[in-house]
This record gives sequence, structure tokens and C-alpha cells, in this order.
Amino acid sequence: MKKYSVWIVLIFVGFFRVFSVSAQEGVAGPGYLIGPEDLLHISVWRDESLTRQVVVRPDGMISFPLVGDIRAEERTVDEIKNDLVRRLAPFMPNATVSVAVEKINSYKIYVLGKVNRPGEYLVGRPTDILQALSLAGGLTPYAAENNIRLVRREKGGQKSAIFRYGEVVNGENLEQNIVLKRGDVVIVP
Repeated sequence: MKKYSVWIVLIFVGFFRVFSVSAQEGVAGPGYLIGPEDLLHISVWRDESLTRQVVVRPDGMISFPLVGDIRAEERTVDEIKNDLVRRLAPFMPNATVSVAVEKINSYKIYVLGKVNRPGEYLVGRPTDILQALSLAGGLTPYAAENNIRLVRREKGGQKSAIFRYGEVVNGENLEQNIVLKRGDVVIVP
């Protein structure tokens, strides 16, 4: 019976979190920061030869005719568009450029350890720790549920935090169930 009530709480909390995320936190919203492997559609009005799909390379750059390489990683579509307009200006004054995210391929999270399906998960929406554990098929019977670790890479190194699954499913300390960022690793000992 305890196992069923944990799953019910997990589903309820996950459902609540999906619908409580603000539009600004949305993965593909206006503030979305482009990452490696994302697919962009770039078009220049009245010039079909400059309309194409481009994939963000692992180094965070894209290549575009006439202007060469442009940094795309950690920039919004508006920032990329403005950069393209500026760089195209010597060839096409007042160019009308459109940049759109066609496919999000960079928002990957990793769940390792004592879960039923450990691995890499490509998620196209904001995902919190409970949802990531659910994607991984839940905890195994031998998992240390109150010693789960989140590892996040940030500029200058890595940070680690403890996630206490037992507390969250009991409705306590819900603030620790944070939305994951691209590249976050959840480790279940």
C-alpha cells in the first residue's frame, strides 16, 4: 500500500509542477537560451538562398553564408537575429531576418544509479527532479531515497545538492524539487 501512495503523490506533485511553471521558465519561450545540437531555422526575406536550417555545433557556433561563424550557445533567438542583421548589413542593408528554434536537442538531463532505467533523457519542457526520477522508471527497492544527489555544472566548476525524496513525497521541503537545467545529473545511490 505504501508503494501505491508514493506513486500517487509522485504523480500529483509532478502534475502540479508541470502546470505551475511560469511561461518565462518555458523551455522554448522567448527567453530560451540556445544550446549545442539545437536545430534553428533562419530565413532572410526575399532571398531564398539565405533560408536554411542550421544545427548548433558542439562549440556553440553556427555557420551562415556571407557572415561566417556566429556564437549561438547561451543566446536567445532575438540576439542571434540582431547579430545576423548587423553582419549582413554590408551586403544587404535593412535585411529582414527570422530565426526560430525548430527542434530542441540540447535540453538533456541524466539520471544515474539505483533507478529502473538510468540514462540520458532528452526533455523538451521544464522538468523537475521528481519528474526526472519518474522518467527513469522510479527508484529501485535498494535506493537511498533520502541521499539523492543533484550535480550541476556551472561556470567555474560543479555544484552538488542533496535531494530527500522521502520528504518531498510526504509534502515536506518541496522547494528542493527544483527545475533541472540542461546537463544536470541526478544520482541515486
